Amino acid sequence: MAASLAAVKKELRTKIRDVLKGIPEAAAATQTSNATKTLLSMPEYKAARRISVYLSMPGGEVSTSEIVRDAFDEGKKVFIPYTYKLEAPKDGQPKSIMDMVELQSMNDFESLEPDNWGIPTPSKDSIASRANCFGGTGITNGKTDGLSAGIDLIVMPGMAFDSQFGRLGHGKGFYDYFLTRCHQVSRMPFRVGLSLTEQFLPPNESVPMDASDFRLDALITGDGELRRVEP
Repeated sequence: MAASLAAVKKELRTKIRDVLKGIPEAAAATQTSNATKTLLSMPEYKAARRISVYLSMPGGEVSTSEIVRDAFDEGKKVFIPYTYKLEAPKDGQPKSIMDMVELQSMNDFESLEPDNWGIPTPSKDSIASRANCFGGTGITNGKTDGLSAGIDLIVMPGMAFDSQFGRLGHGKGFYDYFLTRCHQVSRMPFRVGLSLTEQFLPPNESVPMDASDFRLDALITGDGELRRVEP
């Protein structure tokens, strides 16, 4: 069953990736503007003091640069993904995980170098001095003992999204494992997905998911529409 689910997910990623290649830059920029405006008007975003934001690839997803800028303007603490290999993974732990480390300013943001995906990423040398969203500084190495700070809201990327708030990631499991750790040591953040309209599946299709996959609390599409889980 697990093998077939993985195969279905892989097939959907390939299909969406092909669609995303055909989106003109101007169209993606318009969708980014629409989605950003909607996010910034959400009461959950306005109330959040500590937020996590993915930093976007050069294309194929909603850009988050203006969200980062607004968050600093509003005096929020901003945390961004940093992925690394665990020194000694325990049973049940993946080999690589993601922590959220603090972005200190717009100057800090603008100084980040792109990784192999073109995603702005903090240098390895800077990590030890950055606050971690769970408390303390630097990476956690998967340990959560005594940590509890957490974040209020997390802005999540994805390859595909559906009307039941399902999210298909890039296949590494970084976000789902991170959210599992949030659930264990602190409150769960409010989870918002940002989707280009081309990434939002039609009503008769859904993202293949299993028990380890987290659903979103809200989804914003590139036409500016906000969908929320009914309370």
